[in-house]
Amino acid sequence: MSLEMEKMDKEHLLHKYLNGTATPEEIITLEADPTYSSYIKIANTAESFETPMFREEDNFNAIASKLVDPSKVRPIRSLKVIYRVAAAVVILFVGYLFISDSETTISTQIAEKKEFMLPDASQVHLNSQSQISFDGNKWNQKRSLKLEGEAFFKVHKGKLFSVKTSQGFVQVLGTRFNVFSRDSLFSIKCYEGLVSVSYSDTTVQVPAGTMIEIRNQNRIEKSKIATASPNWIANESTFQNVSLSLVLEELKRQYPINLISQNIVDKNFTGSFTHKDLNVALRSICDPLQLEFTIQGEDVRLYAKKNN
Repeated sequence: MSLEMEKMDKEHLLHKYLNGTATPEEIITLEADPTYSSYIKIANTAESFETPMFREEDNFNAIASKLVDPSKVRPIRSLKVIYRVAAAVVILFVGYLFISDSETTISTQIAEKKEFMLPDASQVHLNSQSQISFDGNKWNQKRSLKLEGEAFFKVHKGKLFSVKTSQGFVQVLGTRFNVFSRDSLFSIKCYEGLVSVSYSDTTVQVPAGTMIEIRNQNRIEKSKIATASPNWIANESTFQNVSLSLVLEELKRQYPINLISQNIVDKNFTGSFTHKDLNVALRSICDPLQLEFTIQGEDVRLYAKKNN
């Protein structure tokens, strides 16, 4: 079900609730939604208002009976109905403010990945400790989102699709690409189509089968890629001449560990590690760099091998 259809269904249930015709199951559905549960609280508060002691209803009917032909007088609605209408007006106003500035945020924790669809059915894979935010209500007018961390996109062809990060912009029309933006490293891999990357005052075109890495906003490296999609989707992180410190940061995103390094020189690493077995992952990193490691619960210690 699309976001728009889901919103219409919730609004229909809210209307039934205000009219007193919602079933217990429908009320539970509304209360489970943070947005609509707040509306219910407003309506319930309105119902709790006490009728004034001087009985406006009786006074109004008494005056009306003297001024108008009783046969033409319509009975006044109860104050509870009036309060419900007032609550509905408040709900609509609050809802308008909420919807007009709504933003959807999807994030992942350590050792967690997510796969989901955007409003236009474009597909997103979100890597560990990453976040994406976008305005679903304006998506048809502007396909734009913010990314913190790493994500792989399969974008449906259509209007310009933009990814904004703290280090630069990525723009496409319809393609498959991966964006990594953490600390001083900004990396873009294009698997299909053409990607436009803007950073500082520079714009670079990245064709299919190519990747670029931008370090500290002023250093760019280009290279070829041979895979059809990023390896991290298959639970493996791959690196090409990357500093050990960045590799270990990625390791901590994929495993809930406390990493302690002892007298280790920050060498460059080329290789990969699995996301499924910590011992195997550590061995894949440590063996090529002549390092040792110990694991005690969540504590992992790395240290240089002693010379024999």
